[in-house]
Amino acid sequence: MPIRKLPDAPPSVHILGPTVFLVALGVGMGESYMWPRLVLLFGPEIRWLFLIGVTLQAVVMLEMARYAMATGESIFSGAARVFKPLMWFFFIVAIAVYIWPGHLSAGAAAFEEITGIPWVVTAVIGLILVGVVFSLAKVIYNVLENVLSLLIGALVLGTAVVAAMVGSWGDVANTITGMFAIGYLPPEAMSAAWFPVIVGACAFAGPSGMQQMWYTLHLRDSGAGMGAHMPKVRGLRHAGEQEAMPSRGFMFDTEDPAEMAKWKGWRRWVTFDALLLFWGITMLVTISFTVIAQAAARQNPGVREVIQGDDREVALTAMADAVSSAGSSVLGTVFLGFIALIGLNATLGLFDSFSRGQADMTYNFVPGAKKLRMSHLYAGFLWGVIIFGILILLFGPADGPSGILDTLAFLSTFAMGAYCVTLLLVNNRMLPKPIRPKWWTNVIIGFGAVFYLGMLFYSLFAFGVVVG
Repeated sequence: MPIRKLPDAPPSVHILGPTVFLVALGVGMGESYMWPRLVLLFGPEIRWLFLIGVTLQAVVMLEMARYAMATGESIFSGAARVFKPLMWFFFIVAIAVYIWPGHLSAGAAAFEEITGIPWVVTAVIGLILVGVVFSLAKVIYNVLENVLSLLIGALVLGTAVVAAMVGSWGDVANTITGMFAIGYLPPEAMSAAWFPVIVGACAFAGPSGMQQMWYTLHLRDSGAGMGAHMPKVRGLRHAGEQEAMPSRGFMFDTEDPAEMAKWKGWRRWVTFDALLLFWGITMLVTISFTVIAQAAARQNPGVREVIQGDDREVALTAMADAVSSAGSSVLGTVFLGFIALIGLNATLGLFDSFSRGQADMTYNFVPGAKKLRMSHLYAGFLWGVIIFGILILLFGPADGPSGILDTLAFLSTFAMGAYCVTLLLVNNRMLPKPIRPKWWTNVIIGFGAVFYLGMLFYSLFAFGVVVG
């Protein structure tokens, strides 16, 4: 790669940056819906699996950032440097996994509880709204960071206040101690009906599927590290202003002590993001939702039996009832409004990231694609996934929002095991030795590959099912 100067790192302590994308995607339906549903069924002790999942994601985030900030390239380009079919594997997996509008569907179901408007209608309108917002934006990254920052702020504060109103200190203590009940798995959790759902929930502990890979593109567009030398992706309306993307990234001089000092500054900057902003905010929000779930189980002990039956959507209603019991039905409405907000929030992040990742791979590795601007490719993938999502909602086989979400979650596990393997190959083979990961980091990422793929294949071989 051509050698260029590494920009100076900003102060390591900051408010929000590209991590807002991972926080927005991490605080999604897994934390607000799938894990509270498991708590209603199995108790807060099941959360030890969540702790493993979200901690693993924080380490993955640091290692994804290593390659992106050192080169200005996405992890997809790094994968192509190792073995080009590896990159095409993720291109196909992204299409297979992210055509399912699960987050928006679950959020729309919550909105239906408030307004009575059928969830399919709301979900279709939401999809079109997402497409219009990104098409009109001048610089997509700037719009998305501002919108998601506002949504995350409202979500963190709002759920904490609601949890404080309906829960007790005992609920908080049970939530925290449950995270250390290592090995707790009741017999029912090891059934064909629920183990695949638990596998999907582990994938949804933090950003799921390929979201960590897309984070490398957000780092590039935010100008982190060598990403400062790369142009930003623009919306379709401003495609004419799009600068040409270079065909490869850059590298700084790792033999220069001054450059290595700047590199350490960037590593401190992203470590703060991973540990405090990502891990901390995700944990805070999910503790709030777990407290609310425990309050729901106390108020309505029968909800467990209902969820065990065919009506898995009832978890949302039960939690809203618990919130209402703290004061008035208005509070329950506010809670459901948070769920709808999370669905929109996650969909904004997911659809942008999917389009950004597919456009990046197409632009750099499909012959002739450079005749188009990156903005055109981005818009093509964005509206493609939106149209397909609308068709799935109107005519697809999935049985309601939770069915779509469970399918998306389970498929995500496969992508996560595969990207752990890819990450090991890229960082240890493509980066200069002075900036390669430590041995213990490689061990954790290797454990991640075994964790995700092991659960996935155990589910397939032991139960012969994908989702119940």
